[in-house]
Amino acid sequence: MNNQLLTEIQQAIKNTVKDEKIGIAFSGGVDSTLMAKLLVDLGYNIHLLTIGFNDSHDINFAKEVNEILKLPHSILEIEPEKFKKISEKIHDLINTDNLSWNENSIAFYYVAKLADENEIKTVVTANGVDELFCGYNSYREAIEIGEDKVMQMMDEKLKNEKDMMIAVNDVTVEFNVKILQPLLDSNFITYAKKIPISEKIHGSDDMKRKHIIRKLAVDCGVPEISAHKQKKALQYGSQIHKSLLKSRKIS
Repeated sequence: MNNQLLTEIQQAIKNTVKDEKIGIAFSGGVDSTLMAKLLVDLGYNIHLLTIGFNDSHDINFAKEVNEILKLPHSILEIEPEKFKKISEKIHDLINTDNLSWNENSIAFYYVAKLADENEIKTVVTANGVDELFCGYNSYREAIEIGEDKVMQMMDEKLKNEKDMMIAVNDVTVEFNVKILQPLLDSNFITYAKKIPISEKIHGSDDMKRKHIIRKLAVDCGVPEISAHKQKKALQYGSQIHKSLLKSRKIS
């Protein structure tokens, strides 16, 4: 086990998460499952929160993974007939045409709604893993150019993620729910950026990536089906991306 990485993540969680009762934005993927496992091990009272359209990837996979974890778990199925109105409201609120920002803000609107229904006011996410550990597919193109390009991309993605999560919290305040990202803690970012890139991505043909995170996940007891799952972003796994584009075409 990479004891230093584990210690740094645990410290980032302790620095960020002060409430004992918390929700976890949960898809069943390696990032959210590792976060859930570490929070349980640290003694937090956690509740898994999964959102998506009926029969979406995230709902089905989250159920499958939690058959192994057996943690408290709530699911919100997005109602197609109400989706367009909510997406328009959120677009007006965050005041940007950035598709990714709109998709993530919509997703966390539903996560916050589900949290509120379960009397949870703090939701923790694993945002930051993909940025810091080369989770995005675009890192495959960057590594082909060189490590300097990877680091440049990392800085750009981290800035975007931090800015986006401010917009997300502007949306979730409707439910008096705060979304926290321990792995965007400045001290953890400083540490994670020093980890050799070769421990994160192996080359332009590396489809899995985040190798050091996946190894830590296995060592910490994350189910194998989750630890080795390829990335599927929240907006895709929940079918929000597909539904948002469809609603815009209709309008």
